[in-house]
Amino acid sequence: MVTIERKGTFKVEYLQKIEREVQERWRNERVFEINAPLTPKKSEGEKFFCNFPYPYMNGRLHLGHTFSLSKCEFAVRFQRLQGKKVLFPFGFHCTGMPIMACADKLKREMELYGYPPKFPETEEVKVKEESDGIPKDKSKGKKSKAMAKAGAAKYQWQIMQSLGLKDEEIKKFADPDYWLDYFPPLAVQDLNKFGIHTDWRRTFITTEANPFYDSFVRWQFLKLKERNKIQFGKRYTIYSPRDGQPCMDHDRATGEGVGPQEYTIMKMKLVEPYPAKLSALKKKPLFLVAATLRPETMYGQTNCWLRPDMKYIAFETKDGEIFICTARAARNMSYQGFTNKDGQYNVVAELLGEDLLGCALKAPMTLYEKIYTLPMLTIKEDKGTGVVTSVPSDSPDDYAALVDLKKKQAFR
Repeated sequence: MVTIERKGTFKVEYLQKIEREVQERWRNERVFEINAPLTPKKSEGEKFFCNFPYPYMNGRLHLGHTFSLSKCEFAVRFQRLQGKKVLFPFGFHCTGMPIMACADKLKREMELYGYPPKFPETEEVKVKEESDGIPKDKSKGKKSKAMAKAGAAKYQWQIMQSLGLKDEEIKKFADPDYWLDYFPPLAVQDLNKFGIHTDWRRTFITTEANPFYDSFVRWQFLKLKERNKIQFGKRYTIYSPRDGQPCMDHDRATGEGVGPQEYTIMKMKLVEPYPAKLSALKKKPLFLVAATLRPETMYGQTNCWLRPDMKYIAFETKDGEIFICTARAARNMSYQGFTNKDGQYNVVAELLGEDLLGCALKAPMTLYEKIYTLPMLTIKEDKGTGVVTSVPSDSPDDYAALVDLKKKQAFR
């Protein structure tokens, strides 16, 4: 490999010296500080207001911030040259889950691995990305902002070390308030080096630690509520059971751009006699619940697919019905009003798919009086409910699976 010897740095250092001198002059002359006139008049000239989406304070600013910021910066400088009164305040985003989640991770890592933590040696596992049918925002990258900051580090402590922090300093970040004191001043320092044309008297952070901003947000929402513009309620979203609240896009370590997948549950009533593992539930209405994205095709149902080696559970809904599906699907339904208490579901039986093969079902909308459960080996436990309804007229996969059953003796 050919190494190119670097020439002298005189030119770079000279330009940086000019940069520092000019920035110092800006600060001394308070070029960017704009005050409201005592007696405002429309004829006093045009005004221009600019703002930048507050950067999140769980780390240092990076090149992406400066790239986006340059657009505001160019506009502000141009409008000021036009003689307008230009106001460019700057805020720092400190609310939301990421800072709290990072602080909690540091606490757990110290509890589990001591201080300073000694982490177990683990091999890097490469996760294969698959198309799962969940809608993604194509404008998003594959990596989230949190993942981009984490790099190859697995533990939060290692992420903090990658920022150049020592163990004694990292320990302090277990207190979420410390993040608010540490990163915003560094961001101001970096932005000043960038030469940003902002009025630093108007800088702020976005938490209740800043009573002025907190009161502004409260006023804003109370006004919207008074005018009946907002309502309290539930909507489908990505939810964090650990934190007990929705987990928005940039709050996630993985899965940025993923939205909630809505599907229709088809209730297929189990016809007696029930299999042995469900014999104690004879007086209860039992349903295999299949997830479908195309309920309009249910008129063509011919059978129901189950994976023989997959674990299924039977759980009781708040209406007294028994649903049979995977534990993952039952947990999801428990957060959507299917059970008496959010996040809790009463398991009345555990069984394998093979325990249900050959059972007769009464399916809605189909022409057949009964359909039967048959084996399919390609069903995934982390998709839908683990129960798949079969419509060969509209699904090539269902048709191919039925052909395999006819051709292969082992499946019958």
